[in-house]
Amino acid sequence: MSSVILRCLGRQARHIKQSAGKRRYRVSSEGSVQPSSVSVKTVDLRSDTVTQPGPAMRRAMAEAEVGDDGYGEDPSVNKLQELAAHLFGMEASLFVPSGTMSNLISVMTHCRERGEEIIVGDQAHLHVYEQGGSAQCAGVHARSVRNNPDGTFDLDEVESKIQHYFPDSHYPRTRLICVENTHNITGGRVLPHSFLKELRALADHYGLAVHMDGARLMNAAVAMRVQPSEILQYADSVSMCLSKGLGAPVGSLLGGTKPFVEKAVRARNVLGGGMRQVGILAAAGIVAITDMVERLQDDHRNAKAFAQALLQTKEPLYMVDVEAVETNIVVFKMLNPHVSPDEFCWRMKGVTVEEAEVIGQGVRVLMQPHYDNSVRAVWHLNVSEEDTRLAIHKMAYVTEQFNQETSRL
Repeated sequence: MSSVILRCLGRQARHIKQSAGKRRYRVSSEGSVQPSSVSVKTVDLRSDTVTQPGPAMRRAMAEAEVGDDGYGEDPSVNKLQELAAHLFGMEASLFVPSGTMSNLISVMTHCRERGEEIIVGDQAHLHVYEQGGSAQCAGVHARSVRNNPDGTFDLDEVESKIQHYFPDSHYPRTRLICVENTHNITGGRVLPHSFLKELRALADHYGLAVHMDGARLMNAAVAMRVQPSEILQYADSVSMCLSKGLGAPVGSLLGGTKPFVEKAVRARNVLGGGMRQVGILAAAGIVAITDMVERLQDDHRNAKAFAQALLQTKEPLYMVDVEAVETNIVVFKMLNPHVSPDEFCWRMKGVTVEEAEVIGQGVRVLMQPHYDNSVRAVWHLNVSEEDTRLAIHKMAYVTEQFNQETSRL
């Protein structure tokens, strides 16, 4: 796809230069001009949570056999949990409403007393984006270690954070180490087997459990070309999201031993996560883990193509490590001090008449400002190779506009 990208960017840059000055932006309150003669395509790269169930998944939901899951009598839920346990290589699994709840249930189940402690990366989703639920709801203290750019952390630092003074009444008791795979904030990085193996050995040495926030576990497995059970051999529990790249409308799966899951059911109920005829949702989860996994490689390929295109613009405006784009997330920094992530995302979202002439149609590309002067874009089942090509065209157009404006400063 790289040669195609180069040709497209070259043609586009020439067209923009030829048309420069012919029209100024006429921008509405939302940053767009969308006259009736301009067709507009939206490419939503904000997150893989925006996926929508396809016809096969909707049909499975409509035809799902259901029962009362409170009594363990929903056959669709039971089937999903059995399939997930086999997928994880674990004894049992539990269907829960969300990944945030699944992570919190895991913390509550591993840490049975208030005042106990987990060790977690400082850029982990569990630590940054889940409202401090382990402390707020479970009374469990979180002690952070610095995440490396690849999502791992220094195991010597982890060891230094383990509390060795318990049962002295001044100190919490360390119970659990949490990892995230793939790692969201660092750009969908896959944790290496070697790291997980060393972490497992450290945890075993001190009698600690390991929980994996595997919201995008299947992306990691596809990227490494292994079964998820091979990754999870180093974890005591896992939380995997069904409603991201796998395309289900809602739900996550928590995996572990049978005694762990039995205790997790109690935690789920006290958090309000107990459900009744939920087989309608479980049916979508069955389709997700049986039919939607292999296609994740398409998302990885499209994400890589976009990352490569960022570096092929005539004037460098972006910094991205293409080799670090291992799955479906691209995180790139802005190099031009006059262009902020917010401004870039606003321009990518807007549509102008001139742009429609250059690209051939209006293109709205939705992205998110991210950490440290960067932008995050996430590929998923509703973004095709053609959508990616349009997003590349839009990025090239916006880049050329920024470069022209900067040259006049």
